[in-house]
Amino acid sequence: MYTKVKTDSEITAMRHAGKLLATVHATLKEAIAPGMTTKYLADLAARELRGTGGTPSFLGYQGFPDVICISVNDEVVHGIPGARVIEDGDLIGLDFGVTYDGMITDSAISVIAGDAHKYPDRQKLLEQTRFAMMAGIKQLKDGVTTGDIGHAIESILNPHKYGIVSDLVGHGVGHELHEDPNIPNQGKPKSGHQLEAGMTIAIEPMATLGTHKVHVDQDGWTIKTNDGSIAAHFEHTVLITDKGFEILTTL
Repeated sequence: MYTKVKTDSEITAMRHAGKLLATVHATLKEAIAPGMTTKYLADLAARELRGTGGTPSFLGYQGFPDVICISVNDEVVHGIPGARVIEDGDLIGLDFGVTYDGMITDSAISVIAGDAHKYPDRQKLLEQTRFAMMAGIKQLKDGVTTGDIGHAIESILNPHKYGIVSDLVGHGVGHELHEDPNIPNQGKPKSGHQLEAGMTIAIEPMATLGTHKVHVDQDGWTIKTNDGSIAAHFEHTVLITDKGFEILTTL
């Protein structure tokens, strides 16, 4: 379905879902340390959400087996939590979704395990990918186009020669986890679909230290870089307003 203009009650539900999601992300970011498994983090996310009234949007979605996607280093997105032990310097992507009162929010953060200052290339990739997400978000207002968003994102990433993962894009979100239109991370101003106030979208740049080319791993879910290069991923669910935006997946 094409993302709809949301009602006041739907926006209220999405605000609440977004706060729950951001709280879990903050807990995981604080907890991440070398020596723990990705499954430990997934179980922590499940415990933190339990009893809040929110439910994990990803669990069972098209058969996904856990509550959160955890992707490590060359895994761009959709990593399945398991027995993998996190090592110092690993770049961890945490992609999580929360549903509340029937409305869905979706957000991702990337974190370096251990002492990030020992890994300046990874730290810079992480920071610039987050900056790119914010550049895209700052374009939002009534009448913005998907090309406006994509152009702002790639304008941050291209000068650093990062691989922009063009096969993966942002999307509408709210009634469903993935709604049309797609929100590419590249584009030309004033091109693409025009969006309007009251719509909710997920903006999510994914960038790598190498190629933009990716493939699906043998598990059928995890998307990895073709050259084994490190990837970072950031995402917010955002409400478009008459004159700007409201980030829903933040504390």
